[in-house]
Amino acid sequence: MRKGYSYLLTGFFGLACSFSLFAQDIHFSHLNRQPIYQNPANTGLFAGDIRLTGNYKDQWRSVTVPFQTFAFAGDMKWKKKGINFGALFFHDNVGDGFYQTMEFLGSIAKNLKLTSDSSQTLSVGIQVGLNYRKVNMDKFYFDNQFNGLIFDASLPTNEAYQNDSRANVTSAAGVVHSFYYGKHNSIKTGLSGHNLNRPNQGFYGSKVLRDIRVSVFSQVDHALTRELAIVPGIGFNIQGKYRELILGSQIRYTLINKLGTYRAVDGGLWFRSRDAVVVRVGLAIQNWSVAISYDTNISKLIPASTARGGLEISAEYIITRFKPKKVIHRVCPDYI
Repeated sequence: MRKGYSYLLTGFFGLACSFSLFAQDIHFSHLNRQPIYQNPANTGLFAGDIRLTGNYKDQWRSVTVPFQTFAFAGDMKWKKKGINFGALFFHDNVGDGFYQTMEFLGSIAKNLKLTSDSSQTLSVGIQVGLNYRKVNMDKFYFDNQFNGLIFDASLPTNEAYQNDSRANVTSAAGVVHSFYYGKHNSIKTGLSGHNLNRPNQGFYGSKVLRDIRVSVFSQVDHALTRELAIVPGIGFNIQGKYRELILGSQIRYTLINKLGTYRAVDGGLWFRSRDAVVVRVGLAIQNWSVAISYDTNISKLIPASTARGGLEISAEYIITRFKPKKVIHRVCPDYI
């Protein structure tokens, strides 16, 4: 009886989580490691010419069917026009109903100088894309499948499904202010709004409008010594009744940075309010950087999750084009 109750509780948790997440956007624990998704104004806001990023998140594996999210993005600069372009794709799969969300977003941003020495800049960006959602209702159990003793998946559900998928257009806009001080220090603060057109994501007759997500972040990169730097950050998201606050810091140690060779390691602790403690480590080699973290659950779901949250991995690669300078040589006569 106790074992059956456990299965029932786990199944109910998966069902509840799947439907509760219908109205929520995806989220990552690595602050600023998926910059285009965080704020469209982050498009092209990096040192280099082309940036490629990838993210993978796996959570709730100990409770029910794992929730898995992966994302890929790329952005580049059109320096002659001062305009930046980017594209992002993500796939999210949650819960027992295999509720899937796929989204492809294109973004464009303009970086404006606020001071003559470029110590302060303001980036303005917009984003438009296609959102596709699908759920497999055959993976759920219904009351008609209870035979009096157990759930029998072979019994009909007697439920009439109209649609199990929906596609719509979504839009976002944002601004990011950057302040550069000293030789290697910076403060970046951004504000963005997502799902501005509030697309209908309901599968059936009634409309279920996707809530606007407001995202705010700020991150500091401050050198303490030539080798040591502190990188604290804070992010806050509001979407309908959902609130998410994540804050923490990384400590970065540069192993070598001379003669075109760069190596650095970092580690830090992050806290997501009423949800998880995140331990994160990272490695940077030349134009590559990789970060890995683990979420330890501290929410009310501890009895079901046994404090196990999820694994997250992110990677970034930056391409910098080398443009040799034109050297004008004077052509001298042979007799000189």
